[in-house]
Amino acid sequence: MSRTARVERTTKESSVLIELNLDGTGDVEVETGVPFFDHMMTQIGRHGGFDLKIITKGDLEVDAHHTVEDTSLAFGQALREALGDKAGIRRFGDSLVPLDECAVLAAVDLSGRPYLVHEEPDIVELIGSYDTTLTKHIWESIVASAQICIHVRVLSGRNAHHVVEAQFKAVARALREAVALDARVIGIPSTKGSL
Repeated sequence: MSRTARVERTTKESSVLIELNLDGTGDVEVETGVPFFDHMMTQIGRHGGFDLKIITKGDLEVDAHHTVEDTSLAFGQALREALGDKAGIRRFGDSLVPLDECAVLAAVDLSGRPYLVHEEPDIVELIGSYDTTLTKHIWESIVASAQICIHVRVLSGRNAHHVVEAQFKAVARALREAVALDARVIGIPSTKGSL
């Protein structure tokens, strides 16, 4: 069974290509023109154990918003497609990730129902050219297009880079657990019979 997806998303604002293999080895190539966002999406692939290719050309002359949003929507779609009918998966995953002074708790349910709970402290507005208010919007976009539930709670942290990066690592580790195939799960892991 191949748990892969290829998604192309083209709008007047951006052109996105995503290739995702849920059963990869963490081989990642990310080029969006937004260096810090590239660094964050690399965390998703590496710590999720996914092979992930992201190539985005966006209207960066305006700002990074459309590039980041469209990439996140396409990634969520790729995740949904790669999961297929979700038979045999663990479905739930959680992770507690420390990064120096920062600690982040993430929990994921591949439920078929989009919902986000996101708590982070106030941090500086920019990390390089990256607008830190985009972080919540990234999770909103992934949740909406993947049709999953994510909780992200920053337990401690003051360095903006650490606060954002630990979120991506924690979500990646929770996704890794949730998408994993479990020999004890027969069929769809839901009493409803579908996710």
